[in-house]
Amino acid sequence: MKIQFRINAPLRTGDVIEVFKSSGINRPVEDHDRIELMLKNSNLIISAWDGIELIGIARSLTDYNYCCYLSDLAVKKEYQKTGIGKALIDHTQQTIGEQTMLLLLSAANAMEYYPKVGFETVDNAFTIKRKN
Repeated sequence: MKIQFRINAPLRTGDVIEVFKSSGINRPVEDHDRIELMLKNSNLIISAWDGIELIGIARSLTDYNYCCYLSDLAVKKEYQKTGIGKALIDHTQQTIGEQTMLLLLSAANAMEYYPKVGFETVDNAFTIKRKN
């Protein structure tokens, strides 16, 4: 398996939806237009490819200088536990540089994963939940 990683490569919304569905991530996959806007309005997307198949995505919003919010990290189920998620995070970090903090909000079922790949748990964060 020779996986390729691409920075801001063109993506088809349907392919991203398939990655989201397979990965188990909770996203509005029934709303194609919303997913399309999520992609369009992101300014850093690292994608993982097995040949011509999209198998993983790390979607972020960043200023490339101070902070980067990693909004989506998803890998197709059959490729999970092979290091692709960690590699997507590594490529994101390399792209944003050492001076930029990488942060994310974790789903409850992924809370044990992120410390294993270098994230620290913090207790000084706040959110205002989306309405829908």
